[in-house]
Amino acid sequence: VQLQASGGGLVQAGGSLRLSCAASGFTFSTYNMGWFRQPPGKEREFVAQISWGDIGTSYGDSVKGRFTISRDNAKNTVFLQMHSLKPEDTAVYYCAAPGHPLGSPHRDPSDYRYWGQGTLVTVSS
Repeated sequence: VQLQASGGGLVQAGGSLRLSCAASGFTFSTYNMGWFRQPPGKEREFVAQISWGDIGTSYGDSVKGRFTISRDNAKNTVFLQMHSLKPEDTAVYYCAAPGHPLGSPHRDPSDYRYWGQGTLVTVSS
């Protein structure tokens, strides 16, 4: 299993970025997928998740209404579209997949087995 995140960078407050995560080594369409982030000096936190059937999404309270998670099963890729970025969104962003297909989605990082390498998002004020 490999997860390759990309799309991070430096952006001014109020700007937008789109993160991508290319997956390989498993049947992507049957797995829930999640995005997490780890701000400097803080613990990893839940950002968003999308169900394996693309029938449901959920978001962390701090990003709700600004971020959108989506997936393209034909390309084995999950996206995180981020708008109205704030300095407090600065973090390393990780995509993640659980250790088994199907099932209910989760928000706890401990429920995810596979992790990408992370992509750094820096929002300047």
